[in-house]
Amino acid sequence: MSFSRGHEAVEPADGPLHFPDEDHLKQSKSMNEVTRNAKIATDKEHKMTLLQGIRLYPKAVAWSLLISTCICMEGYDVCLLSNFYGFPPFNQKYGQLAPDGTYQVPARWQAGLSNGANVGEIIGLFINGWVSERFGYRYTVMTCLTLIIAFTAIFFTAQNVVSLLVAEILCGIPWGVFQTLTITYASEVCPVALRGYLTTYVNFCWGLGQVIGIGVIKSMLGRNDEWSYRIPYALQWMWPVPLLIGVALAPGSPWWLVRKGRIEDAKKSLLRLTSLNKETDFNADETIAMMVHTTALEEKITKGASYLDCFRGTDRRRTEIVCMVWAIQNLSGNSFSGYSTYFLEQAGLAPIKAYSFALGQYGINMAGVFGAWALMSLGFGRRSLYLYGLCGLCSMLFILGFLGLVPAAHKKESSLATGSIMLVWAMFYQLSVGTVCYSLVAELSTRRLQIKTVVLGRNLYNIVGIICSVLTPYMLNPTAWNWSNFTGFFWAGICFLCIVYTYFRVPEPQGRSFAELDLLFERGVSARKFATTDVDVFDTTVRGSVVDIYEEKLGTTHSEKATGAQ
Repeated sequence: MSFSRGHEAVEPADGPLHFPDEDHLKQSKSMNEVTRNAKIATDKEHKMTLLQGIRLYPKAVAWSLLISTCICMEGYDVCLLSNFYGFPPFNQKYGQLAPDGTYQVPARWQAGLSNGANVGEIIGLFINGWVSERFGYRYTVMTCLTLIIAFTAIFFTAQNVVSLLVAEILCGIPWGVFQTLTITYASEVCPVALRGYLTTYVNFCWGLGQVIGIGVIKSMLGRNDEWSYRIPYALQWMWPVPLLIGVALAPGSPWWLVRKGRIEDAKKSLLRLTSLNKETDFNADETIAMMVHTTALEEKITKGASYLDCFRGTDRRRTEIVCMVWAIQNLSGNSFSGYSTYFLEQAGLAPIKAYSFALGQYGINMAGVFGAWALMSLGFGRRSLYLYGLCGLCSMLFILGFLGLVPAAHKKESSLATGSIMLVWAMFYQLSVGTVCYSLVAELSTRRLQIKTVVLGRNLYNIVGIICSVLTPYMLNPTAWNWSNFTGFFWAGICFLCIVYTYFRVPEPQGRSFAELDLLFERGVSARKFATTDVDVFDTTVRGSVVDIYEEKLGTTHSEKATGAQ
């Protein structure tokens, strides 16, 4: 067996896997200290348990949870728009008079409004790939929160449907930034032991925003005036101000500061993220040395930091995997499962009860995150949860398809079974694909290109989501293709292809440091062997602009110590 690297075949040694000779970098007098400290910090992270990580990084946990809460805003708005189409005052304000004497928002405008936010998010994602790496995560988030405050006023004062579309597109821009930046910040402020939990918390925030949104909608059902939709829009102002204050006080990412050569600031930020009195074995200098070591290795492996560099060398494989992991969220049948309320109403469930079921499904989204955490704490890897979760989803999609064979005389029972199974499908989805995706995309890209790689992946997710949101109504609508339950067979087939892809292409990052993941990708290790391959990233010294700055800092420190001793 051989590991491929570019067009070469690299034979693995009997011992641990090492970086190839061409990636060995020049040694200097301070590099032994950098490597030694980095190795000590890496070994400590490998041995760190979940509880030890929480005790040492409680502030990092708190700051990460705060910034991840920004994603609640998008989950909240997604609930509002689709439900407003059932509000007579909303339709009378923004719709047109239909032949039956009622007011309805035209289908073309419904599609435009629904996809307007997606268009804004795509723009915001690409902007984020450049802005956040240049100006830092905190300032980017603070700017976006300020924009949300301004753009919400357009929602609240909109006099026509065009104004609503403008508001959706403009708000989509900061929402797109939040979609990726929250994950990146979470992955860079915590150790390996906490990485999977804090990155997947973002999915919980989606569910939280949706639960609040559907709760507000239910409370407005009894109103027949313009405030039935203005109050929910006005409540969007409850998010940005407290979050803006919190983010202003939050420490920056130490990884980002190291990449910018601000070693001393990185150490100060790291100390603000930890509680040294609760874990005496922690050494900030060792952890900073690990960041310096990894960053210097990536400077050698990854020549640039542009969007184009995401498709060069070994980063091409990493970008492909991140993009597909995002896309599979929609390709596994997510858009079909969202019609559980539709089938339950066909089974005779009253609309108000259907809202209760929708609320329950959003609750499942939140509970599923905690379930995924429990499975990860029991030792289940990201790859395993993702792969076996897809197998479960595929099986249920086939069952949904076979329910279409039930005779028409039992359509009511079939619809009830379909809606119920979709709720179970949602639980399976949140226990695996829906939650674990956030951890995989945060871990499988290099630090230098992480923001841009995750941006590309999330944009593919949005594009696939737009396509699915257009196709699924045609599949289910009796006046269109009228596939009904047989839609399950279509998505089951697509989901099976996703299983095949995941088995051969998606690796296991659990328990690996960022440098170790760099090495595994650099040497072309098979996805199925990531978890078992022994690696050693400290067999060589490193050199780069970041290391030069770090050496200057070490030299200054040693000089100060020598002066003090005199």
